[in-house]
Amino acid sequence: MSFGGPQWPQEPQQQGQQPFPQPFQQPNSFPPPQPQQPFGSQTPDWGALADASAARHRRKRWLLVGGGALATAAIAAIVATAVVSSNSSPGTGAQDKNGTTVATDTALPSDTTQPQPSFSSVAPPPPPNPRDFIATDKKDRAPLSADSLFPGKKLTMNGRVYAKGATSSTTNCASVTQGALGGVLKRNGCDRVIRATYEKDGVAITVGVAVFPTEAQALKAKEQTSGGIAPLAGAGVDEFCRATVCLRRANSLGRYAYFTQAGFTNGKKVTTGDKAVFNTSDDLAAFTFNQIWARGRAQASAAATAPAA
Repeated sequence: MSFGGPQWPQEPQQQGQQPFPQPFQQPNSFPPPQPQQPFGSQTPDWGALADASAARHRRKRWLLVGGGALATAAIAAIVATAVVSSNSSPGTGAQDKNGTTVATDTALPSDTTQPQPSFSSVAPPPPPNPRDFIATDKKDRAPLSADSLFPGKKLTMNGRVYAKGATSSTTNCASVTQGALGGVLKRNGCDRVIRATYEKDGVAITVGVAVFPTEAQALKAKEQTSGGIAPLAGAGVDEFCRATVCLRRANSLGRYAYFTQAGFTNGKKVTTGDKAVFNTSDDLAAFTFNQIWARGRAQASAAATAPAA
């Protein structure tokens, strides 16, 4: 009988040899002797033959039962070993009473001292404010000239193109003013006045930028304004705003106060209905404001990207 495979192998028989006895077979087990028949009698002893046959059947039956029991025991041992091996592999954890695998300490990380990511609780400083750099001469250190404030040969604002005329720069602030403006600039500590003239279709305008040490001084000069900036002719622009009525305006940004005077180059008086003169004054005032603010923005940007001291 076989279980799950071929029969147990037998030893090969060599010529002239007897086969090996089978397992559990007793070689000297013979049936007990029986009474002999009279000599010469040819009648077989049927009773003895029957007893011998019964004994052989009994031995065969016990051999089969014993072999099956041994095979069953071997298979049970193999299955039990496989179950134990699958449920108790090292390092995977123990089992509770219900057979559920429970994680042990070996499943936890052994090194808990590794550095963890951290974030600064300090908020970054806000970006520099451009106004801070044009509020005082201690921070407003960028180069300043007529060409830096009024670059190029012409100016386009709101679709209107203006040709640039003469420019000038002086530290004698009162010398380039009309009326009481010179005294106002001097009293408030004016350091310098930069002028530029633009012209379009017979309308000319001069912009004068007065530079002060602080924002407070420039603001006071604007509030006290009287008179105006002197018009600057030349470089293709004829005389204007002489012994006639022109449009004067004043404003300030940071430590800069700026003044405009606009009128006709033919000497015509300016009235409230002269839209071209008012447009010219608005355009040049906006351009000057933008140029001063650009100074502050450029210096703030440079400070933001400068390496720490």
